[in-house]
Amino acid sequence: QVQLEESGGGLVQAGDALRLSCAASGRTFRRSPMAWFRQAPGKERECVAAISWSGDNTNYAESVKGRFTIFRDNAKNTVFLQMNSLKPEDTAVYYCAVRTAVSAGTYAFTSVGDYEYWGQGTQVTVSS
Repeated sequence: QVQLEESGGGLVQAGDALRLSCAASGRTFRRSPMAWFRQAPGKERECVAAISWSGDNTNYAESVKGRFTIFRDNAKNTVFLQMNSLKPEDTAVYYCAVRTAVSAGTYAFTSVGDYEYWGQGTQVTVSS
């Protein structure tokens, strides 16, 4: 059974940094693209950052480029999201996702429908 456990969320002030972690278990994820999504109240879930299974390719939402970095440790089945210079508009529940479907190439998928497994979410609140 695949399980994703996020950690690292919290309440911070604008300009602060946070690092989110997502530990995956239940199988090996060395060939699995992973991503971080977020959802704010009244808004659709959006992809913040995605990473290919190899770690060579990444995609970021325009709103976080230059501030957020996604990276992974395949030996530990863990993906991270380093968030710097946080803004109040970054406030949301952040979800980790993993894609286990086989796909050619090393693509960093960014659509909700690309991912089969999701974590329970971790709240990030940025005060002004």
